[in-house]
Amino acid sequence: MTQDDLNACADLVQRADPDRFAAVLAAKPVARDVLLPIYAFNVEVARAPWVTQETMIAEMRLQWWRDALDEIREGKPVRRHEVVSPLAEVLSVEDAEVLDRLIEARRWDIYKDPFEDLAHQTRYLQDTGGALLLAAARSLGPCDTDVALDAGYALALANWLQAIPALEAQKRVPLVDGRPEAVSALAKEGLARFKKARANHGAVSPQAGQAFLSCWQVETVLSQAAAEPERVAQGALGMSEFGKRVGLLWRGVSGRW
Repeated sequence: MTQDDLNACADLVQRADPDRFAAVLAAKPVARDVLLPIYAFNVEVARAPWVTQETMIAEMRLQWWRDALDEIREGKPVRRHEVVSPLAEVLSVEDAEVLDRLIEARRWDIYKDPFEDLAHQTRYLQDTGGALLLAAARSLGPCDTDVALDAGYALALANWLQAIPALEAQKRVPLVDGRPEAVSALAKEGLARFKKARANHGAVSPQAGQAFLSCWQVETVLSQAAAEPERVAQGALGMSEFGKRVGLLWRGVSGRW
C-alpha cells in the first residue's frame, strides 16, 4: 500500500468518524496501517445510502463495494482505489465475507421502512458494528468471534442511540420501541453483552485488542441510556471532551478496553 492511500484513508476517517480515528491514534503504530483502510471502507459504505435520494443510485453504490469485496475474496486483481487498494492488502478472504454482511445490512439505510421487529434491529446492529469490529480485530491477530460480535454490537448500539435525534430528523424510525422503558432495557442488554465480552478478554490477542480501543465510550453511553433513557431523545448521551481524552489515553496505555 502507498503512503498516499493511507493518508487518504486517514483523512476520510478523521473527517467522518472522529471518535474511531482517535482510537486508531491511540493504537500501536503497527496496527494503524491495518485499521485505517478497514475503517475508511466502513465510512464509504455507511455514507453511500445517504448521499443521494435515488434508491437505485444508492443500491448501485453499495453494489460497487460488494463487487470490490468479491475481487478480494476471489483473489482477483482489485480495482485501483485509495481505499480498496490498501484494504485488499490487510483483509483476509474470510473477513471480506464478514464485511459483505455489513454492506447487505446497510441496504436498510436506503429506505425509510422501520425495522420489522427487534430481531431485525439486533441483526442490523450486529451485522454493522459487530462485523466491523470482528474484521478489524482478526486482521490484527487472533480473536474470538463471539467476543468481537458482542463488543461490536454494544458499540453499534451506543453509536445508534447517540444518533437517534439526527435519524428522526431524517424521518427515519430508528427503534422498534421508543418508549423510555424499552430504550432502558435495550441499553441494559447491550451493556450486558459488552461486559460479557470484556469478561472474556483473554480470548482476544493483544494485537487484536488494539481494534477494541474503539469501544472506549460504550460503557458510559449505555449506562447513561439505561439509567436515564430520556437522554436519548434529548441527544444528551456521551462523554465530555476531557473525559474522552483521558479515558482513551488510559486505555491506550493500559491496553484494557
